[in-house]
Amino acid sequence: MKPSHILVPTDFSDASRQATGHALDLARAFGAKVTLYHVIEDPVVYIPALGGYTPQPQDFENFSDAALAEWIGAEDADGLTIERKWVHGHPVSRILDFATEHACDLIVLGTRGRGAIAHALIGSVAERVVRKSECPVLTVHPAAE
Repeated sequence: MKPSHILVPTDFSDASRQATGHALDLARAFGAKVTLYHVIEDPVVYIPALGGYTPQPQDFENFSDAALAEWIGAEDADGLTIERKWVHGHPVSRILDFATEHACDLIVLGTRGRGAIAHALIGSVAERVVRKSECPVLTVHPAAE
């Protein structure tokens, strides 16, 4: 397999940071384009301590723009084609839709390595992407070197 377009979904966690590093190494080795992709999962939030402040979509969009811009440093991006994109929606479906619509050859994403009970109760975005993806998926555990 020689990927030409690598999708790197990120939630800005440490696991995502490690997965991004692996994706950049693969992109450099194969001359692949990288799409750094964040899905804004619109929450229903009511924070009484803040006087009932509800974050607005623009707050999440501004944060995503800034975080994506800073996620990969200039020296790490040197010589690579990197696209940065965010969307609103359900992470699993948006990741899978993007990968299909943009002919991604590989998805590289982090996994948090939750315990068995948390995993059973909450599930995992990474696990669902692996199960449903039409293209290969590389998952990176936070403890991976």
